[in-house]
Amino acid sequence: MSDSIQITPATGPLRATIRPPGSKSITNRALVCAALAEGTSVLTGALDSDDTRVMIDSLAKLGIPVEVSDDRTVLQVQGCGGKIPASAAELFVGNSGTTIRFLTAMVALGQGTYRLDGVPRMRERPIGDLVDALQQLGVDADCESPGGCPPVVVKATGLPGGRAVVRGDISSQYLSGLMMAIPSAAGAVELAIDGPLVSQPYVWMTLEVMKSFWVTLEATSDLTKFNTAGGQIYQTANYAIEPDASAASYFWAAAAIVGGSVTVEGLSAASLQGDVGVVDLLEQMGATVARRSDSITVTGSKLRGITANMNAVSDMVQTIAAVAMFAEGPTEISGVAHNRHKETDRIAAVATELRKLGASVEEFEDGLRITPGKLRGASVATYDDHRMAMSLALVGLKVPGVEIQDPGCTAKTYPEYFDDLARVVAS
Repeated sequence: MSDSIQITPATGPLRATIRPPGSKSITNRALVCAALAEGTSVLTGALDSDDTRVMIDSLAKLGIPVEVSDDRTVLQVQGCGGKIPASAAELFVGNSGTTIRFLTAMVALGQGTYRLDGVPRMRERPIGDLVDALQQLGVDADCESPGGCPPVVVKATGLPGGRAVVRGDISSQYLSGLMMAIPSAAGAVELAIDGPLVSQPYVWMTLEVMKSFWVTLEATSDLTKFNTAGGQIYQTANYAIEPDASAASYFWAAAAIVGGSVTVEGLSAASLQGDVGVVDLLEQMGATVARRSDSITVTGSKLRGITANMNAVSDMVQTIAAVAMFAEGPTEISGVAHNRHKETDRIAAVATELRKLGASVEEFEDGLRITPGKLRGASVATYDDHRMAMSLALVGLKVPGVEIQDPGCTAKTYPEYFDDLARVVAS
């Protein structure tokens, strides 16, 4: 893809239907559960992206082969029955947070030395709290970069069991990684959450995916404690993966911004993915939402600013920020301090780029306040962050002259995004 892409404004209301590719979050969770299962599992509707490819590549280096179909949406995983085949591995995870966090916990079940590393930004993304939790459970694990950041080295002799306290305010992925690993521990394990738990819908998602592979984990209703007797072995499954709700958000937001309607197929209010909740926020902003058993349609209307705590749907902050540019009155987003530790500092990055486009943005430690102004075209940076590129492109559907730098960064989760966006606009 070229170094930049100019967004072509829509010429009229949208009338489109789309089914986005499979959920990244579900694909990588299902890959881990299938990898730990006894026998061969088949995953359908999988996402093909940088994040899922580094997961598949890492599993292969651990001795767990994944056969990929020609269109890369069907994955056949030969599970290891809870015993990691490789006794040593160097795993490169790019900038995939799910991959490094899930596999750091998973390799603790092995017998050997495993090193996990990624791109320079990954070496700035904290993982020390996960490593600390593993140490509490008797695992020899350590971070090589300052501040508890990767590379991570795990010298595993199996996961014996015990009790660990896990911070909940940085990333739910630490917890999800531990949740998937501990049922295969040699003994009983208890996890206790310290402080507020961010992105809770992703934790519920993890529990549901685990159940599909016949493993259960006792959890309190408020997700503050998790228990397992250990000794469980995942069983094989034929598992269908939902379309990615985070990816869908950009098309729903496009309808809210431009007008007209966009229907996303394959998702409903009962989705495993908490990010479908973005349509509730769009509805609060004035859009009309039609929820059906296998689709959700958003229809644009006059927009108004809202005040929203987006802790549970923090990946949707950039989407709502783009829509806020076209609302009447300010939009204030809070509860997302952990967004500063993602692919980039997403609070600072959004504030910087929206100001280029004409908005007045006040930045807080845990969010931001966006007041629309006289909008103008600009060349906007994306910080090697797929969500920056996909969300800021939406502004260009209504404002001429918006240029997206490094559009290829969307390959992390949605390589065909700009082609699909163009098709939706042209429908």
